[in-house]
Amino acid sequence: MTEPRGKPRKPKSYSASSPPPYSNGITLILSSAMARKSLLKPTLATILIILAFYAFFNTFLSPIDSNPSKLPSTFSFDSFKSSSLLSTDSSNSLESPSSSPPVKVYLYDLPRKFTYGVIESYLMARDSLKSPVDDVSTLKYPGHQHSAEWWLFKDLLWEDRYGSPVIRVLDPEEADLFYVPFFSSLSLVVNPIRPGMVGNAGVYSDEEMQESLIKWLEGQVYWKRNSGLDHVFICQDPNALYKVIDRIKNGVLLISDFGRLRPDQASLVKDVILPYSHRINPFNGEIGVKERKSLLFFMGNRYRKEGGKIRNELFQVLEGEADVIIKHGTQSRESRRMATQGMHSSKFCLHPAGDTPSACRLFDAIVSLCVPVIVSDHIELPFEDVIDYRKVAVFVDSASAVKRGYLIKKLRAVNKERIIKYQQELKAVSGVYFPSAFFF
Repeated sequence: MTEPRGKPRKPKSYSASSPPPYSNGITLILSSAMARKSLLKPTLATILIILAFYAFFNTFLSPIDSNPSKLPSTFSFDSFKSSSLLSTDSSNSLESPSSSPPVKVYLYDLPRKFTYGVIESYLMARDSLKSPVDDVSTLKYPGHQHSAEWWLFKDLLWEDRYGSPVIRVLDPEEADLFYVPFFSSLSLVVNPIRPGMVGNAGVYSDEEMQESLIKWLEGQVYWKRNSGLDHVFICQDPNALYKVIDRIKNGVLLISDFGRLRPDQASLVKDVILPYSHRINPFNGEIGVKERKSLLFFMGNRYRKEGGKIRNELFQVLEGEADVIIKHGTQSRESRRMATQGMHSSKFCLHPAGDTPSACRLFDAIVSLCVPVIVSDHIELPFEDVIDYRKVAVFVDSASAVKRGYLIKKLRAVNKERIIKYQQELKAVSGVYFPSAFFF
């Protein structure tokens, strides 16, 4: 399924009448990308996805050693060997990586400013850190929805990874993949949002960091070898690495969606969709509808850009409906508390597009066992090769959703038994792919 270079496949669209296919989509993405230059084994597709899974949701919190010479050379995915991720059936042909040769990953030893330095700059800009630290193990990544970049980096530094299907190598000559651990999403928001705050405000420049990263990479012989085709970048915020995206587009991008990327920059041919972290407490109660008094819940910014403009129309048709809670709210500790309460006590949770097609609210709904109602005409979802989202979510196209009465009638028609089935599937999915350990 390899496509001509320079003509990436356009992202597919989801709708209620045309649900998305789930036939090893992510595996095909990377295997097609690797096949373009015949540099890497086809099995790297599966391995990289498992790398993302494990690193993203690892439950341990051990300190990080900043000395590359002392870093472990391997890491393990033992916890996934018995999980459904590696299972096969007639609709899912994912192969267990244990049957394939190990894939060798080289973690670039970037200058500190691109990793720990970004964390320090963020904390100093908010006056919670006075100066760079001597011991990086004392640093904690600021908890927000794009922290996958921290977990991937942290996992590649992990000890006791023997027997893994993915091996971290210290010799780049042995590597199949090169991971570039720049904290690009955090870098984007280092400076305080509110003007006048003390610290590094007005000094730190994300654009200069991006340019500096590319200058450093372009000096590496392994980057020059094939223009970065075997390099992996995480840019989960829709605007991360925006200034240099055209200079890294040959590589594999780990992203949240294609909302702000052109088809010649990113596509299903080569890139991987990762989830946001959920930001509210998971639901720990029993499956059922007795305690879920509300039919539908939504709390978020009413006014968004681009595809998210539909939110205001949804507010107009849903406000005043019985058993519907729909509130305008911005991110804050109090808003998260109210969202937690609302999602835990509702049968369905509305998930309209944000400024881009996806948002962390979907993953909040999943761990809340609140059936997501996805209103987005163009959305890519993470882990589609192993999660059948038709079993855990309701898809509604935008044109139908804004018709007065349509959405409420559709949801009221879902009986108790069907809602419980949705909840059972959500619980199974959240336990494997979106565990509570990832909550900050």
